[in-house]
Amino acid sequence: MIVVKIGGSLIHCAKWLVKEITDYSHASGQRILIVPGGSIFADMVRKVNASQEASHWMAILAMEQYGYYLGDGTRVRLIYDPGAVDGVCILLPYNLLKKEDELPHTWDVTSDTIAAWVALRLKARFIKATDVDGIYISGTLKEEIQASEITGIQTCVDAQLPHFLIRNKMNCEIINGSCPGRLINAFVGYSIGTLIKG
Repeated sequence: MIVVKIGGSLIHCAKWLVKEITDYSHASGQRILIVPGGSIFADMVRKVNASQEASHWMAILAMEQYGYYLGDGTRVRLIYDPGAVDGVCILLPYNLLKKEDELPHTWDVTSDTIAAWVALRLKARFIKATDVDGIYISGTLKEEIQASEITGIQTCVDAQLPHFLIRNKMNCEIINGSCPGRLINAFVGYSIGTLIKG
């Protein structure tokens, strides 16, 4: 099982990325759960200046909106239960998180940490597809880095994710989903990006 978080930054190429994932799953038999980012929908939540509590749930609903966008015209099934993955599915996370409210209600927790939480539940490999090549430290792309090295510094992952990875002894792979074929290559072990080790 692979959990792939498709970042909101990839909205311009998200449909063909979902098609690539689907084609790979059909050919390989691999089960893949897509967790949507918040994209432009979460950006709007940030602009309305709601309370932290309201913003948390509004941002998760923003993930659902992006999920519906990812599923539109792609024939990928939208699901509420991450345990119901068959082939490729897109998770709509609101009901699950309302039922199992285990994560802090803060902007430090975004779809990155939510996707990691889902991957932990499923004991799945966790990949974040975004619009950058990985984690850069002093201008250099790191092929591998300890999560402890990026706590407290701004990177392409949310502030809570390094702590979550450390606490749960899990890894996260950062892959540039805007580069055709790179995500599929990562699926089969030819990764260009950053491995964050928890």
